[in-house]
Amino acid sequence: MSLFEDTYRTIDAKYEGIFRDKGSKFIAYAFPFKSEDQLKDLILEVKAIHPKARHHCWAYRLTPDRAVFRVNDDGEPSGTAGRPILNVLLSMDVTNVIVIVVRYFGGTLLGVPGLINAYKSATQDALTQAEIIERTVNDHYSITFDYLHMNDIMRIIKEEDVEIEKQKFDNQCYLEFEVRKMQVNRIVDRFSKIEGCQLTYLYTI
Repeated sequence: MSLFEDTYRTIDAKYEGIFRDKGSKFIAYAFPFKSEDQLKDLILEVKAIHPKARHHCWAYRLTPDRAVFRVNDDGEPSGTAGRPILNVLLSMDVTNVIVIVVRYFGGTLLGVPGLINAYKSATQDALTQAEIIERTVNDHYSITFDYLHMNDIMRIIKEEDVEIEKQKFDNQCYLEFEVRKMQVNRIVDRFSKIEGCQLTYLYTI
């Protein structure tokens, strides 16, 4: 993602794909994936569906700048499962996605080229069926301000179409909001002109 991009491609739901070769069956599950905290639960979910499968291999790609990724061959020869799955994520330019591929062995060895092709093809089948959506990269901020400035703050929120995520109104008021990265400088500048307004950057997603 370049300095000026503020969008990324991902999927919005779970999708399934399949590939067969010489009796072996490869079933791919593609999930939206926002945090490594989800990894264990998603693998357990797939293993619960396929407890007798010989391998449960996976790869994921995370963050809007597409910089975080991991692969796992789960007992297959090194580089024959996780890396081909990841390569499909790279070639389709999607992120915040995990693909888990389960394999049922058919009795005939496929060899390294055959395995690479099988894991790639199962992943491609799942993602070809997926609806690829474009999301904006959003910065999340908190803002603390005196109740007397409520009207000024809410005017900016309304005019800039800022999405509020959390709010607490008292003598000292607190808001959490997200704003598209391309709009950050303008909106932050508007808030900073309000006396006593404290703005804190939280995270980007």
